[in-house]
Amino acid sequence: MTKSGQSAFSVRWRLVLASTTMLFVELALIRWAGANVVHLSYFSNFILLGSFLGIGIGFLIPARRGQWLKRWTPIPLALLVVFVRAYPVQVRQSSSEVIYFTAVKTTGLPQWVTLPAIFLLTAVIMAGIGKITADLFRQLPSLDAYRYDLIGSITGSVSFAVLSWLRAPSVVWGVLAAVALLVLGGRRNTLLYGIPLTAMVAALFLESTAASVSWSPYYKIELKASPTATRTYYISANGVPHQSTAPLPVLMRENSPYRQAYEQTPRNPHKRVLVIGAGNGNDVAVALAHGAEHVDAVEIDPRLQEIGAQLHPARPYDDPRVHVHIDDGRAFLERTNAKYDLVILALPDSLTLVSGASNLRLESYLFTREAFEAARDHLTPDGAFAMYNYYRKAWLVDRFAGDLDDLYGHAPCMTTFKRNAAVLVAGMTPADQSCQQIWQPSGPVPAAATDDHPFPYLLHRSIPTLYVGALGAILLVTLLAVRVTGVRIRSTFRYTDMFLLGAAFMLLETKNVIGFALYFGTTWLVNALVFFGVLLSVLAAVEVRRRLRRVNQLLLQLLLFGSLAVAWLVPTQAVLSLPPVGRLAAAIALAFAPIFCANLIFSDRLALAPDPTSAFGANLLGALTGGALEYLALLTGYQALLLVVALLYLGACVAMRVAGRGSDGQTARMPDETVAVKS
Repeated sequence: MTKSGQSAFSVRWRLVLASTTMLFVELALIRWAGANVVHLSYFSNFILLGSFLGIGIGFLIPARRGQWLKRWTPIPLALLVVFVRAYPVQVRQSSSEVIYFTAVKTTGLPQWVTLPAIFLLTAVIMAGIGKITADLFRQLPSLDAYRYDLIGSITGSVSFAVLSWLRAPSVVWGVLAAVALLVLGGRRNTLLYGIPLTAMVAALFLESTAASVSWSPYYKIELKASPTATRTYYISANGVPHQSTAPLPVLMRENSPYRQAYEQTPRNPHKRVLVIGAGNGNDVAVALAHGAEHVDAVEIDPRLQEIGAQLHPARPYDDPRVHVHIDDGRAFLERTNAKYDLVILALPDSLTLVSGASNLRLESYLFTREAFEAARDHLTPDGAFAMYNYYRKAWLVDRFAGDLDDLYGHAPCMTTFKRNAAVLVAGMTPADQSCQQIWQPSGPVPAAATDDHPFPYLLHRSIPTLYVGALGAILLVTLLAVRVTGVRIRSTFRYTDMFLLGAAFMLLETKNVIGFALYFGTTWLVNALVFFGVLLSVLAAVEVRRRLRRVNQLLLQLLLFGSLAVAWLVPTQAVLSLPPVGRLAAAIALAFAPIFCANLIFSDRLALAPDPTSAFGANLLGALTGGALEYLALLTGYQALLLVVALLYLGACVAMRVAGRGSDGQTARMPDETVAVKS
């Protein structure tokens, strides 16, 4: 092998490693920071936007500048970890406009300190890793570099998914990231990298070895024994008091919320019971105590169910009548054909958002009108539905009770308790429920949340001013960061089309994450498979483009807009009504056809760009803008995002033509890709 051949091999594997590290660190920061800073439960894509800003800056900085970013990359990473460990946040909702509700008190530093610090440190971290990746990227022909960048991204995504499956603690994430950065930093930077990375790993080691801490695919879980006789253990998830196990006599006390579904349906045999949000097993134990002969216990988090199986004093999960399903509750309803005497929605309040989707929580699709309808369709003729939670706003109870009133044709029973707890029970007919108090609206009943607009905690279709201010600040910081780092904004105008392609792709990816979450569940596995499928589709587009000498841009654009139109026209319920195999085929076709076409267009544009790294950087900043545009779904719903996607792609196509590309429907011949690799 020649020296140049060895250099080419070295650059390629280092580019794969750099890209792997970049995506792995991004995913780890999203997961870990969200587990320690509860503010991030309603600023869901905050770290994602910071990552796009940093990576975009890293790619836009010219090759000979910004080397200090590479040398100091581990320091902001260590600072972020130490900062969050020193000042973890549990937050109390302080604004009536925030779309998620929590009753915990604030700890740590103020929100206006914590969030900007996390955002800026994330941007600097990812700018350093982005700069490392960009300097390797520009040493290869554009599509060749993009190919290895995607291989690295796939590797990073799969690696983190495997760690989630293994429920690895945070120190494992830190060790893997530290080793990768040490390799990328090289021997000259061993000491400079080693000291901050050691501090980072040490902080994560202390967190991971705490006796009460464990990790699930969704949460950082802390388990503490109760000092009282009314509870045996308290369970906190991502820093929020989440559940508690209790002895059966306590659960069965008079006027207990757990008994209401049974006492208010006296004619119901309660033989077959479905518990959605089974968690530690309290509701399952109560169902067994009321004579249930078959209980389907659905819980999305395997660790919470394990805690119940190991520590609940009534040992409900040991009973042969109980059948455990580690699954998303809505997905279970869509798949099963079983009928139940009683369906219980047992306080499914996650405070955890689906990664890659700006405002979708794990339980959002359980509180839509379509979900309540699906639950009703699984009831026996004399069956009943019950739900309970802690509702801080009367209008939220009115929203859910109003949905039940419409679907069942009569008002449900409503029982209220201290701390704003309420239980709603609806029988199939008025004779199937026996109420001490019937729900009466406290005011105008809010419109139902729907599968297209799954935001049950948002009173009106609006973007709260808190979000508008935060997103405006992020975009302002982006402009300042581009200017401060010496990037010439005017020079990036020639890549306006790449910017728009990035914004459109980010929105399209979000729409696909949302779609698969509805069709197959909001589980971590579904989410991981969607990201893997997206990256695989992009890689397939690159491989196809590498093998073509000429690309008919007009044809590709027609195929792109045609596939978007089909995705827009096909109703969500039509896909949900299909059997599992047909639903999967339809979801894949609707989601990945536009992605493949869009990335053929993108790959062709990247191949012809005079400065591919700047073009890629502009694309990443566009993705940041697309992440901000995700919040439009709070106004329009998710299906309408496809119209925004189409407008952005249309703008990109116009920008290409204005720049003189593709005026005859075809691109020029690919440039010579025999670029020498730097030694």
